[in-house]
Amino acid sequence: MPDSGQTPRDAWHRPGSGVSRREFLKGSGAAVAATSLAQTAAESVATAQQAGTKVAPGKATAISLDINGKPLKVTVEPRVTLLDVLRDDLSLTGAKEACDTANCGSCTVLVDGKPAYACAVLAHSAQGKKITTVEGLTGPLAEAVTACFTKHDATQCGYCTPGFMVATAAFVQANPKATAEQAAKGLGGNICRCGTYAGVLAATVECAAKGGK
Repeated sequence: MPDSGQTPRDAWHRPGSGVSRREFLKGSGAAVAATSLAQTAAESVATAQQAGTKVAPGKATAISLDINGKPLKVTVEPRVTLLDVLRDDLSLTGAKEACDTANCGSCTVLVDGKPAYACAVLAHSAQGKKITTVEGLTGPLAEAVTACFTKHDATQCGYCTPGFMVATAAFVQANPKATAEQAAKGLGGNICRCGTYAGVLAATVECAAKGGK
């Protein structure tokens, strides 16, 4: 990363590339709805507390989730996120909790084949959808992404790596032969505190050039 005060998020941007982080979540109504719901709930709790009213959590109910091709049942409250269920209830800790505000991408999973922030998806709303975590990435594409990340040293501390790999797998599958500029735009929803963007981009471009093989 440049030493000119540039933030990790800015490292994706190149002059004239038209890279926009906003486009990563363009059309992601689930993320917007979940964030709005969380804000509304927080405001309601604060108001009730100020009025001296006791606030009771929502009643926990049993739900069924399709995680990595397996039907799994958990009992959770309506406010619980998919990320919390994955980590706390199912011990699938590949998705990391970092910002918890739908900004960093460390908790990226696939929802019906598309990247999504698990911290911004309510577990109840994930019913009936196919969820794939980094633990569920298998086959030639997953092997290709792993090989390219290793070859280009696309990791440092590794905390953000699972989210990057999930996002990269989805991007490569949808964008064969992608350029570095396209890769930067497509992965703009993930940030790396260690600044391994050059390695991630090189790995993504090579993987895309090989058609994910």
